[in-house]
Amino acid sequence: MKYINKLKPFRGFIAGVALSTIVLLFIQAKTTSTENLFEVSKNLDIYNNMFKELNSYYVDPIEPGRLMKEGVDAMLENLDPYTNYITESDVEEYQFMTTGKYGGIGANMLHRGNDIYVGDVFENSPAQKAGLHPGDLVLQIDNEPAAGKSVDDLGLLLKGSPGTKLTIRVKDPFTKVESQKIITRGEIEISSVPYSALTGDDKNVAYVKLTQFTQGCSRQVHDAFDSLYKANPNLKGLILDLRSNPGGLLEEAVSICNLFIDKGQNVVITKGKTPDIEKRYTTQNNPWNTQLPLTVLVNHSSASSSEIVAGTLQDLDRAVIIGERSYGKGLVQVTRPLGYNSHLKLTIARYYTPSGRCIQALDYSHRNADKSVSKFADSLKRQFKTKNGRAVFSAGGVEPDVKLQEPAISAIEANIITKNYLFDYATDYVRKHPTIADAALFSLTDGEMNDFIKWMANKDYAYKSNLEIELDSLKNMAIKENKYSEAKKEFDALRQKLAHDKKEELLKYKEHIRQSLENEIVSRYFYNKGRAVNGLRYDAYFDKAVYLLTHNAEYSRLLK
Repeated sequence: MKYINKLKPFRGFIAGVALSTIVLLFIQAKTTSTENLFEVSKNLDIYNNMFKELNSYYVDPIEPGRLMKEGVDAMLENLDPYTNYITESDVEEYQFMTTGKYGGIGANMLHRGNDIYVGDVFENSPAQKAGLHPGDLVLQIDNEPAAGKSVDDLGLLLKGSPGTKLTIRVKDPFTKVESQKIITRGEIEISSVPYSALTGDDKNVAYVKLTQFTQGCSRQVHDAFDSLYKANPNLKGLILDLRSNPGGLLEEAVSICNLFIDKGQNVVITKGKTPDIEKRYTTQNNPWNTQLPLTVLVNHSSASSSEIVAGTLQDLDRAVIIGERSYGKGLVQVTRPLGYNSHLKLTIARYYTPSGRCIQALDYSHRNADKSVSKFADSLKRQFKTKNGRAVFSAGGVEPDVKLQEPAISAIEANIITKNYLFDYATDYVRKHPTIADAALFSLTDGEMNDFIKWMANKDYAYKSNLEIELDSLKNMAIKENKYSEAKKEFDALRQKLAHDKKEELLKYKEHIRQSLENEIVSRYFYNKGRAVNGLRYDAYFDKAVYLLTHNAEYSRLLK
């Protein structure tokens, strides 16, 4: 039994040795010493012999692919979370992250218990054209029962080469009528710029939302701003919204910076273990516009390439950054082929903005004893200067020039979203309302919100507050130490005091829940673009950007 228990970590060791050897060979580290090369050769020998012995003599049959995958994953856990092994089956998902394209039907699926429902349906997608609707219960996909399928299983069934067909059987959630749809898969392209518009009271501010840095997204941003400028040449300023943008291709970040700064300007420098990895990225083209005031919106989920754009434009005093401190990902990844259509995505460098700062927030090279990762100590943060002499700092993301904080979602709202009650009510609302007002104007009346609260009356949305969770933890500790019985009355009294009334909580957070519900309803009529349009109605970040761009003196003061 002891040997079986020890086998799993050893799997990680032997597979890890193999992959680390491959990585060393691919990056061709010129500084590798003779001693290191001997260690590589020795461990590779051990790995080959170990794998051969296991395959020949281990008491049960082994699965080489699974054994390797488990070992690789175990080894990579000790590195940063961006260094990943991409198996052949994962390649399509990775390509989608870099291109925004995949072969499929253009709809998401929603799990509820063992059942599968149609979630979001993309505008003009094969799914929409075939008549799929959010809320439809999925019964079969190509004659295979849908119930119980995992996310990966569903992906394999729904995705495929454009032009191929699949049959999907669904049940209407209200009429209970079953129907069969034959859908021809297409090339689904998720636009990185889902929404752009002229905004402000006088329609003199150009707003562009960028959701990810995929191939060609800089052209999309350029075209969006250029189209808005042609519609109103008297623009007061520009808003580039990078909130919740996880990043992507570094070259696209450089190209987007190039829209607003002159040709030949330093944007970012990458530095790694070996000199050949060091590279300076400069703007290569004539800019689109260097004069119009620019604001960039960021939050804590703006990362990587988003931070290159925000950090560079801040360093050069070309834009006012508005929002929350960004995530703090100052690392660069590349992919290396490993054969058999598998790849390694690995971190090879850190990047530095024009002022010389690296905004990486977490120190993966010095893990704690429990394997957790801490932020860089304040003593390691360094001050740098922007072009105009403003102070900016390293090792902590991009700190905005105008700090705002997104309102925290309440526990009750998180609970009803997780249990899909907003989704269900929106499905019911669509059935009763064939049309609604424009996405920018739609709002629920007080009467409709009261109807929603009544609809929620018999729903199970009980939840535990943070204090109740802490009380449970304290109770368990008291039980373990045989102290609970003598303190039971006090525990019960405190629990009674902390108990909350569900309806009171619903009324307390009614207005914020209203906004989320309106957004969900609008998406059924106007898709993702509608979500973006409707969301701006309650957006403090957006309002602040419009204010600054229409009050030039305050905008200029922030950059001095």
